[in-house]
Amino acid sequence: MKKISGLLLVGLLSGATTLGAYKLVFDNDTPSSALSIAPENYTRNVSYNGANPVDFTAAADKAVHTVVHVKNTSYATRAASPWDFMFGSGGGGQQYQQVGTGSGVIITEDGYIVTNNHVVQNASELEVTLNNNQSYKATLVGTDSKMDIALLKVETKDKLPFATFGNSDDIKVGEWVLAVGNPYNLTSTVTAGIVSAKARNLSKDGIQSFIQTDAAVNPGNSGGALVNTRGELVGINTMISSMTGSYVGYSFAVPSNITRKIIEDLMQFGNVQRGALGVKGGELNSALAKDLGIDETKGFYVNDVIAESGAKKAGIKKGDIIVKIEDKDINGFADINASIVTKRPNDVVKVAVNRNGKIMTIPVKLSKNEINSFTYDGLELEDVTDAEKKELKIDYGVKIKEITDEEWMPYYDELKDGIILRIGNMKAMDIESVSKVLENKRPNQKIRVEMLTKAGRIVQFLI
Repeated sequence: MKKISGLLLVGLLSGATTLGAYKLVFDNDTPSSALSIAPENYTRNVSYNGANPVDFTAAADKAVHTVVHVKNTSYATRAASPWDFMFGSGGGGQQYQQVGTGSGVIITEDGYIVTNNHVVQNASELEVTLNNNQSYKATLVGTDSKMDIALLKVETKDKLPFATFGNSDDIKVGEWVLAVGNPYNLTSTVTAGIVSAKARNLSKDGIQSFIQTDAAVNPGNSGGALVNTRGELVGINTMISSMTGSYVGYSFAVPSNITRKIIEDLMQFGNVQRGALGVKGGELNSALAKDLGIDETKGFYVNDVIAESGAKKAGIKKGDIIVKIEDKDINGFADINASIVTKRPNDVVKVAVNRNGKIMTIPVKLSKNEINSFTYDGLELEDVTDAEKKELKIDYGVKIKEITDEEWMPYYDELKDGIILRIGNMKAMDIESVSKVLENKRPNQKIRVEMLTKAGRIVQFLI
């Protein structure tokens, strides 16, 4: 009995010592003394600071059934001789089939599917396969090459599982997300990661605003879903940053709010309605602030205001520093785009600017994106529509809408409605790329232009 009592006393003393040690370690406010203890069920749950366990299974189960495999079949002609290849003549050549694959996300029960534009580019036939291996022929409703989004439709009497859109503005850096794709027709595949950054711009025109994540995404996952832990769609996976073409740590997704707006535009108008603020400039930093002779190092410095734009009419001036749009902090053009890309022409946004040290809020009515058309040397240019691209079997180009200069009038019938394919040594991808080349060319410099005429001939001229 004494032995048992002794053991009991030792046990109580040990427990008290352990409890005291626990209090000493965990109740101390000093960060260096805190220890992180994995939860007992660590094989199932991932947790923040050892609490609030996150279970991905419900979100994954919800998302996998909404993600499809997309098969793109196209046909091309292989030149039969060097003359066919160089001049497109001779009438020879052998047709061959090309197959590309990617992923997509069902967004309505009656069969609308969103994917990447590059997944369906140049498609002659499109087929989607659901997670249950049911396949459907798909038609292309419309595309937005600038944000790499495409909308497909399948005809079915069945009610399909579809994704619920989340608010991509609400996601935070460090938040858990799942990347769900259907690569290589293997049925849906799920990877997990965190949001690494928001409003990432990977193009020179500043129009893009991606979510960056470290969830593993490989080429076959393009067009798949990025979902939060509730299984809500917060992005469409679109690309990876890699020297090898395979995932090495960074991937990017079009935010769901931008995706939803693009889809609604394609359904309602047949094209994307982009509003424009009408400012040019750049992101402030210490070096730029020093060059400008100002103290502020954060915000978007307005270097120019486009004539007749919403910003000009509202009174925004050169030298203003845009610090907020609709209560969202602004650091660069990608932040501006993220704030207005979900808006349409004539929508009004509140723009907070720092003018000579005074913060003022200016309501700006967005104008139609002026960059969709451009006039140079008597040639009025505009972007090629999706319908025209499909009809002409091209995926880029700039259309000569009208000729207004007498110098070009002898060639009016040849030039009118022609599609510029190349300018100088670069492809004429869109108005942005062409306008930059023409605006930056030297006085008296001539640039070679390659154009597809209405008659289907390829001609060249100097501009």
